[in-house]
Amino acid sequence: MTTPKAIDDQRFLGRLADRLAALPGCVAVTLGGSRAEGTHRPDSDWDLALYYRRDFDPDDLRALELPGEVSDLGGWSSGVFNGGAWLTVEGRRVDVHYRDLDVVERELDRAERGEFDVEPLLFHLAGIPSYLVVGELAVHEVLRGELPRPDRYPEALRETARGRWHGTARLVLSYAKGNFAPHGRLTETTGSLATAAAQAAHGVLAARGEWVTNEKRLLERAGLREMDRIVEGLTADASALLRSVDAAEKLLDRAAT
Repeated sequence: MTTPKAIDDQRFLGRLADRLAALPGCVAVTLGGSRAEGTHRPDSDWDLALYYRRDFDPDDLRALELPGEVSDLGGWSSGVFNGGAWLTVEGRRVDVHYRDLDVVERELDRAERGEFDVEPLLFHLAGIPSYLVVGELAVHEVLRGELPRPDRYPEALRETARGRWHGTARLVLSYAKGNFAPHGRLTETTGSLATAAAQAAHGVLAARGEWVTNEKRLLERAGLREMDRIVEGLTADASALLRSVDAAEKLLDRAAT
C-alpha cells in the first residue's frame, strides 16, 4: 500500500528531476544511493546524478538559487567524480553529482577490458575505482533521458580488480608491520588496518561481480566486519599492534580465497 509520504516523495523527486533535466547541457538524470536500492531511512539523503556531454556550466545550477553549495567542474576531483552540489530542496537534503557522459562511456569501455584507475576522494578510505561510474549506470534509476546500461559485470574486470585490490591491501599491511606497528605508532597502524580492510572489501565484491558505488556498507557486504574486533581496544603497545596486523593479514587472506 502506497503511503501519503511515499506519494509526496515521488512528486518531489519528479519536480526535482524536471528542474535538473532542464539545465543546459543535461542529457540525463538518475537516482542513486539508498533510495535507488530501497534501503533508505526516512531521513536519508537524496542522491542524484546529472549527466552531461562536454558542455555543462555549474552556474546554471546555481541560478536555481537552492540553498547549499555548488562546486565547479573538477571541484571534488580531477577524475571521474569531478564535482557536484550539496543542497536543501523543499526541506530535504539532496546531493547532486556531475557525470561527464564522455568520461563514463570511456570507463565503460575500459571496464570491459579489465582496466581501471583508483582515485582519491574525500570520505573514501580506499579511494574510488574509476569503474564506480559504470556501476552507477548498472544500479541507478534513470529518471530523465537515456543512458547505456551494462547488463553484467565484465569478466575481465572481475579478475584484474580482485587481484589489484587484494594486492594493494597486502602491501598496506606489510608496510604497517615494518614501519608503524614495531614503533608503537597507534594511529598509523589503525589507519592502515582500516584502509586495507576497505581495499580488500573492494576485491571481494569485484570477485563476486558486485558493483560498488560507495564505502558506506562495504565491509558488511564483503563479510569483513570482523576487522572491528581486531582494532577494538588497540593501544600504542608494539607487540599488540604487531599481533593486530598479523590477525588482519589472516582475515584478508581468507577473504581473498
